[in-house]
Amino acid sequence: MTSTPSANRWQAWVLRYPLITFFGLAFGISWLAWMPYILSFDGLGVLHFRYPDLIMGNQLTAILPGAYLGPLTAAFTVTAVTEGRAGLRRWRKRLFQVRAGLGWYALALLGVPVAVVLGTLAMDGAQEAMRFPSTMALAVYLPMLVIQFFTTGLAEEPGWRDFALTRLQERHHPLVATTILGAVWMAWHLPLFLTPWAGPDAGPEAIARFFVLTMSISFVITLVFNRTRQSVPLIMLLHANANNFASIAWSEIFPGDRADWQWGQALGLCTFALVVIAVSRGRLGLPRATAATTTVEPKAGVHA
Repeated sequence: MTSTPSANRWQAWVLRYPLITFFGLAFGISWLAWMPYILSFDGLGVLHFRYPDLIMGNQLTAILPGAYLGPLTAAFTVTAVTEGRAGLRRWRKRLFQVRAGLGWYALALLGVPVAVVLGTLAMDGAQEAMRFPSTMALAVYLPMLVIQFFTTGLAEEPGWRDFALTRLQERHHPLVATTILGAVWMAWHLPLFLTPWAGPDAGPEAIARFFVLTMSISFVITLVFNRTRQSVPLIMLLHANANNFASIAWSEIFPGDRADWQWGQALGLCTFALVVIAVSRGRLGLPRATAATTTVEPKAGVHA
């Protein structure tokens, strides 16, 4: 059975513009999957139903399907077209690249929480309000971290970092590549600000704060990714732990949840990112003599 002209044109487009195709698919699939949630009583109230709550509110039922379907499906599709079965095998192998120094695991588990706490402590009144987390928060922290790892981490990082960051760094300086991806990653979340996901203050200030947080942690993730031979599980852990700490521990440590204290999280992560950039001399762990360590092998005769 021969390929149709439309199929050939699609394949040629993907081969020529793999990153554009990835971003388009990731946004289109996720946003389409999130549309019922945005239009439901949980969002704009156009559709007369609500999503059921489970362990993590309605994140598992309303948000996770779109998060999984978007970046993962996009990365799988573009990899299959541009690199074939061999590329998919390499992609799958990188998902189990767990070998890295203990220091990087310590950074993944402690770096963001320490930065966020220090940044919050710089806010007026935060030092006096600081408390030790409750026993309940400590008890659920590890189980929720595991859940975050296999939900948020697995849904996003194999696409955003393993696929997109690798290719962006082949074309741009690590700082430029990370800035581009950080902005795209942040924009992908924008429809969720019409839902309870964004919290009660989902306005321009919350979006601006989320932009700073997303951009800042992107530089940290890039450093860890580059310095650990592109360990996808390790950056999944870093991402999951950052979300877990913000949702479980931060409000326990700083009860009251004042708006200016939330800017302390952004201050801490922004400072952390600047330290990472300075210490790595702007390379974010990527050697000067090499491109990203994942080799993309497009089909012969077509530009990747």
